[in-house]
Amino acid sequence: MLVAAAAALLASCGGKRGGQPNFGDDEYPVVTVGTSSSASQTTYPATIKGVQDVEIRPKVAGFITRVNVKEGQTVGAGQVLFVIDNATYQASVRQAQAAVNTAKAQMNTAKLTFENNQKLFEQNIIGDYELSTARNSYETAKASVAQAEAALASARETLSFCYVKSPSSGIIGSLPYKVGAMVSASSTPALTTVSNNSSMEVYFSMSEKDILDMAKTSGTAQAAISAMPTVKLQLADGTIYNHPGKVAKMSGVIDAATGSAQLIAVFPNPERLLKSGGSGAIVVPHDNASAIVVPQACVSEVQDKKFMYTVTKDNKVKFTEIKVAPQNDGNNYVVVEGLNVGDRYVTNGITKLTDGQEIKPITPQRYQEKIKEQAKAMSAGDIVNAMKK
Repeated sequence: MLVAAAAALLASCGGKRGGQPNFGDDEYPVVTVGTSSSASQTTYPATIKGVQDVEIRPKVAGFITRVNVKEGQTVGAGQVLFVIDNATYQASVRQAQAAVNTAKAQMNTAKLTFENNQKLFEQNIIGDYELSTARNSYETAKASVAQAEAALASARETLSFCYVKSPSSGIIGSLPYKVGAMVSASSTPALTTVSNNSSMEVYFSMSEKDILDMAKTSGTAQAAISAMPTVKLQLADGTIYNHPGKVAKMSGVIDAATGSAQLIAVFPNPERLLKSGGSGAIVVPHDNASAIVVPQACVSEVQDKKFMYTVTKDNKVKFTEIKVAPQNDGNNYVVVEGLNVGDRYVTNGITKLTDGQEIKPITPQRYQEKIKEQAKAMSAGDIVNAMKK
């Protein structure tokens, strides 16, 4: 038990950001950089909206006499949602219809007069002036009929506006107005919202820097969007939505206030689980089959910069700055600059090193063996004293 405790103590001393066990020499564990697969992800706060969210507003003013739907109800295009008091508009239609009847009667009289004058003109009883006058009266009467019919069509259309219909299929949102409420085209809020939620658009924002990096890598912003992997949606309860989505669009303008641009991912919604106006988070995976992955334990941070001790050919360490991907799993970094395949670096005991120091490289396996060997040589008193330190 004492040996196990000593080994654990020495391992912790030479582990993450710790010191080198006192081996009595300059032996440090060194590994050669290789490539491995890495998987990480980035999350972005998101807002969920229907592919088509249509605010329903009346075109005419009046009192609501009937509400034909309920909140959350599925409706089809052209379905009547509300009825507005239409007595005044029905009277306008009847008045317009009477005007059409009057105009037609006057046209018929003018037509008979014109036809009769044509016969009289053929018999040389009347002259050109009388015939032209009758013809003009007939043409004026026909124009009056057309004008009256247009007014009737307008009155009927205005009457139809009293029956507020859904312009598209979708789900009914909230219903802030009840029967008897006075509404108009300028009423706030709208009568309701019809949301087409067969598929949903999820809005999220990325920083200008990230977008520029993507565009430079892919050539254009559109190519970058096409190259983006399938994304996931984390719901408000923390669970992952069971249908993947695809980023489809990106705003062409950077918001000066936030320094970010808006992107839109489209998700299918066959179970109608997603609701317009909901919130969540977009999860963008980052998979790299040939990444340079290093443990965070062998990386030092100085003024927001990251450094590692690399080992030269003559076994001297060099305090080397590296750049890493912004995404990490909490244990490892993916190095994007400053470290190449074939380079060597120190994995443990970095706090004991100085730039340019010559070391004796050993393998990590040999390093662990030496820890155990030293642990066996330690007395119980040594362990207690070490733990006090």
